[in-house]
Amino acid sequence: MNLEKIRSFLLNAGLVAAVFFGVLVFQMRGMLAADGQVAPALQGVTIAGEPYNFEDVGARPAMVYFFAPWCRICAASAGNLNRLRRWRDADDIEIVAVALDWTTVEEVRDYVERHDLNVTVVLGDSDVARQWQIRAFPSYYVLDSAHRVIRRDIGYSTQLGLWLRAWII
Repeated sequence: MNLEKIRSFLLNAGLVAAVFFGVLVFQMRGMLAADGQVAPALQGVTIAGEPYNFEDVGARPAMVYFFAPWCRICAASAGNLNRLRRWRDADDIEIVAVALDWTTVEEVRDYVERHDLNVTVVLGDSDVARQWQIRAFPSYYVLDSAHRVIRRDIGYSTQLGLWLRAWII
């Protein structure tokens, strides 16, 4: 390869990366800031019918993952969430999936069974979506042990990406 081809390749790769990261920043503009603010309350009922209160988690880091049962990207990332649960013990990190934009509990239950989700699944509503500033699926927040937002993302995340985000805390 000559020097001109290498320069052209690097310029094109840089432009693609800049566009990619620009889109990510644009998508996350309405989310809670990842500046250490305390996460909103999260209370509800689990898919098993049990009450859930995020305050009961105690001083453990957490990943709060918001999904919609009709979301294909959420379906594609469900396996990655399951693997994260297998890699990180429940005593080390709370992983909770919050169903939003659902019509019936059966719709959410079918999604959970189809993807064999092995994390706590809470039935959320429009108030939860508003408080957590969820505008797209999947969206997730990584919280430190004081439940401050330290990371946020929208869209598909690879198995490695979820593990790295959860490993940092």
